[in-house]
Amino acid sequence: MTSPHDLFIDGQWRPAADGRRFPVHDPADGSELAQFAAATEADCLAAVDAAADALAGWSATPPRQRSELLRATFDVLTEEREQLAALITAENGKAYADAIGEAAYATEFFRWFAEEAVRIGGDFRLSPSGDKTIVVRRDPIGVAILVTPWNFPAAMATRKIAPALAAGCSVVLKPASQTPLTAAYVVDVLRRVGVPAGVVNLVTPVPAGPAVSAMLHHPAVRKLSFTGSTEVGRVLLHEAADQVVSSSMELGGNAPFVVLPGADVDAAVEGAMVAKMRNGGSACTAANRFYVHDSLVEEFSTRITAAMKAVTMGPGADRSNDLGALVSPEERDKVAGLVDRAVAEGANLALGGETPEGGAFYPPTVLTDVKHGSEINQTEIFGPVTAIVGFSDVDEAVAMANDTIYGLISYVYGDPAQALAVAQRIDSGMVAVNRGVLSDPAAPFGGTKQSGLGREGSSEGILEFLEEKYIGIEV
Repeated sequence: MTSPHDLFIDGQWRPAADGRRFPVHDPADGSELAQFAAATEADCLAAVDAAADALAGWSATPPRQRSELLRATFDVLTEEREQLAALITAENGKAYADAIGEAAYATEFFRWFAEEAVRIGGDFRLSPSGDKTIVVRRDPIGVAILVTPWNFPAAMATRKIAPALAAGCSVVLKPASQTPLTAAYVVDVLRRVGVPAGVVNLVTPVPAGPAVSAMLHHPAVRKLSFTGSTEVGRVLLHEAADQVVSSSMELGGNAPFVVLPGADVDAAVEGAMVAKMRNGGSACTAANRFYVHDSLVEEFSTRITAAMKAVTMGPGADRSNDLGALVSPEERDKVAGLVDRAVAEGANLALGGETPEGGAFYPPTVLTDVKHGSEINQTEIFGPVTAIVGFSDVDEAVAMANDTIYGLISYVYGDPAQALAVAQRIDSGMVAVNRGVLSDPAAPFGGTKQSGLGREGSSEGILEFLEEKYIGIEV
C-alpha cells in the first residue's frame, strides 16, 4: 500500500514549494492515511513548464516506443493489481470487490492505447481540381491538463493518461484531493517503466480552482480533459475559453433504468443491482431513476428490496463486505439528505434510510412511489439508493427518461426488439440493453446534453489528443 506523498514534477517527487500538506483519510473509520503535498500555484505552473519542455521530445518519440512503454505500464499494474486495489479501498472506501474490479479496468487502458499508439491514421488524396495533393496528418495537440474525480481514482486517471501519451502529448494530472495516493501510485509506475521526465506530472493544489485556472491560462496548455460534476465542468469551460483550450468533458449523469412490460424481472433485478450498486452507487454511470411498468412495479420493488437487503455493508478492506463507505461524511450526508427529503415529499421507504454511527457509511436503501420530477429523481444520487417510479405507457417512459439535462447512459430491460427500439429513442451517449454494466476500454464512453463533450476509450479516445494538419502539395 505504499505510494508517494509528494508532487511529481519534471521526473522528481518533491514537496510543495511552501511545505504545506493536507490529510488523506480512510472514510471507513476517519483515520489519517497520509499527509500529501498541497501544491502551490507556482508548483502547478512549474509542472506545466516541465510538460512543455518535454513535449517536443515525447511527440517525436516513435509510436512503437511510446506503445512499448504503455504496454510495460500495463504489465506492471497487472502484476501489482492487489496493491493498487488496496490503495483504492483505503482512501476511497469502496468495497474490495469494487476496488479490484477498478484496478483491472484501469490497467486495461494502457493495453488498449498501447495498441492504438501505432495506429494513428491520416489521409492522402488528389484534390478534385487535380492541382494539388491533399495530405492530412494527425499530430499531438500539445500539453494536456487532466483533472480527475475521487470515485474511480485509478480508472479516471488511466483513461486520460494512456491516450494522451499514446498520441504524443505531455500531461499534468490533477487528481481529487480525497484520493491522491492512487494517482501517485499510477504515476510512479510510469516513472518506473521509463517514461521520460516531464512527460507526466502530478500536482494536488488545495483549493484546486485558482491553480487549475492558472494552468489553463498558461500559453503552453492546449488541452483540458475533465471528469467531474456538470457544475464544475461549466466553470472550467469558461476558464478554457479565455485561451481557446480544446476541452473534453465527462460530466454528471442521471441514468434512467427502464423496465418495459413483459421484461424478465429476475434479469432486470440482477442487472439493476449491478447498475445501481457498482462502486456503491458512486458512479456517473449508476442507475438513478428506475422507471418500471405498472404491471411489474410491485414484483420488481419486492425483489430488488430483498436483493438490497442481502448486501453486507462494512469496511471495504474486509473482503466479505459488498458495500464499503462513501468517500467522506460530507458525501454520506448529501445522500442521506436526498432520501430524507424524498420521504418528506411522499416517497415510501421500503428499506434502509438510516445513517449508522461511525464511518462514512450509508445503507442500501429502496424508495418506492417516487414522483417523477421530484428532487431525488432529478439529482445524481451518488450512493446506494434505488428510487422507483411506475409508468403505464412506453411513450411515457421514454419521455420521462429524456426529461433531464443529462444524457450519459441509460438502461433498458425488456423484449430485445422492443428494448432496442426504446434505446434508439433515448437521448444519451450510451444505452445498455438487457445488461447492467457497459463500460469497456474498447468502446467510446461519453454523453450528450450536459453530460459532456467528446469521448474516452476506443479509437475515438486518442482523437481527443490529436489535431489534424492539412498540407497541400503542388502536383
